[in-house]
Amino acid sequence: MLKKLLVCGVLLSTAAALAQSAPSAQGGNATLWVGGEFSSFNPDYFSSRVVGPGVFADFNLTPKLGFEGEARFMNWHGDSGEKESNYLGGVKYRLYRYNRFSLHAKFLLGGDWITYPEHIGNGSYFAFTPGGFVDYRVNRHWAVRGDYEYHFLPAAPGLDDGNPSHGMTPNGFSIGVAYRLLGAR
Repeated sequence: MLKKLLVCGVLLSTAAALAQSAPSAQGGNATLWVGGEFSSFNPDYFSSRVVGPGVFADFNLTPKLGFEGEARFMNWHGDSGEKESNYLGGVKYRLYRYNRFSLHAKFLLGGDWITYPEHIGNGSYFAFTPGGFVDYRVNRHWAVRGDYEYHFLPAAPGLDDGNPSHGMTPNGFSIGVAYRLLGAR
């Protein structure tokens, strides 16, 4: 009888060990991606485009929902010394995924700093920014992306035929590369 109880105990203990759920052994879904980009923006005043480098970080809480922060320094190619920089942060959501491609929507808040051409002056403005980007996952750690943003600067003194319009809408494209620092995906 003791042998039968011992054999049953061993068999039941191995079944209990195999009953552990797999997701609890894998960890969470959070990932952290960091990267650099090159941007070209229409500043919504005069006719030139400003270009320059930028950095970004994506922290994904789930495979679809995350946070993004970015900074751009567009100091080149502007007319007569015009420059634009911005520091933004907010939420992003993955709308669609097909193989290695992902389409994301985002909404960011922050500030835009503008140096106007012809020594008109400088300005710093609150910005809210809808946008979107497409990621292409090259491999497990690297991705390339194309990004579009439309900034709303309600307090900026935009010019419309020489008359103040009390608002500007800079917008532009970026291309960049990202590296996954943390996470299993």
